[in-house]
Amino acid sequence: MALRAFDHLLHYCEVPIKRAVPLALAVLNISNPDFAVIDQLSRLSHDPDNELSQNAILALGIVSAGTNNSRVAGLLRQLSEFYSKEAGHIFCVRIAQGLLHMGKGLVSLNPVHSDRLLTSGPALGGMLVLIHSCLDLKNTLLDKSHYLLYYLTCATNPRMLITVNEDMSWRPVTVRVGQAVETVGQAGKPKTISGFQTHTTPVLLGSKERAELATEEVLSVSSVLEGLVILKDNPDYEPEEDK
Repeated sequence: MALRAFDHLLHYCEVPIKRAVPLALAVLNISNPDFAVIDQLSRLSHDPDNELSQNAILALGIVSAGTNNSRVAGLLRQLSEFYSKEAGHIFCVRIAQGLLHMGKGLVSLNPVHSDRLLTSGPALGGMLVLIHSCLDLKNTLLDKSHYLLYYLTCATNPRMLITVNEDMSWRPVTVRVGQAVETVGQAGKPKTISGFQTHTTPVLLGSKERAELATEEVLSVSSVLEGLVILKDNPDYEPEEDK
């Protein structure tokens, strides 16, 4: 619904309103490089209006922040050649490339956590400072207020899952990682993830991915497997050979 509304804004509205559309798309998909959104931003990044194209380039960086997405990396390399003589555009491309490869792909800007149930206030605030500064790039990031980019540190958080014992010593276990499935209101014990792969921790989680323990040998102290998770031995577990 929101994407359809943004399409209407791009078709029927004045240029100042169009300039905000790439930023709105970015806010909806922080650190989530959705194919359709990347495609739309890629088209907007070649717009004749300078501020609109600069906003689209920065939005590409926000949408792909910390993901090392190869498609976005290729688009940004093409844009750096296309705008090789435009200083403002090159600056935006370099910022977007920095966001894309942020923390070598180990951190995220996504303010939503705890299985997308809660939103971090400081993280969202840091993102909104950047988004609002992009509404007037000439007088903020492209002028003397480039230090506003430092507000992104409020939103930076690790996107890996690390499992430890109760004494905080590292404990690798097998986990299943897949696309999160909405199970609210479903009867019985429905599957919480689909299309999963089995990995040994530590493991990286995408913005719409969820992890669950693949072994009954241990129990998680937390109900959500994100970030640093403390494990304890399952007292009811019986190894296969003892049965």
